[in-house]
Amino acid sequence: VQLVESGGGLVQAGGSLRLSCAASGITFSINAMGWYRQAPGKQRELVAAISNGGGITKYADSVKGRFTISRDNAKNTMYLQMNSLKPEDTAVYYCNAGLYSGSVYLPRGYWGQGTQVTVSS
Repeated sequence: VQLVESGGGLVQAGGSLRLSCAASGITFSINAMGWYRQAPGKQRELVAAISNGGGITKYADSVKGRFTISRDNAKNTMYLQMNSLKPEDTAVYYCNAGLYSGSVYLPRGYWGQGTQVTVSS
């Protein structure tokens, strides 16, 4: 299983970035997927998750209304559109292949290497 994130970078506050996660070695279309982030000195946290068909999404309260998760099963790729970025969004962003149990996203042991997002004030 390989998950490869891309699209991170340095952006000013208020700017936008679009992250991508390309998956291989898994049947992408049957997996729920999630974006996590980890800032220095903090625990990894779930940012957004999406069901295998894309019909169910969830977001951390801190990014609701600013971030949008989506997926293209034909391309085995997941995206995270991040708008109105804030300095507190600075972190390494990771993608994960998991599953939904009811309305709860459960990560599995498939992680990408991460992509750095830095938002300057």
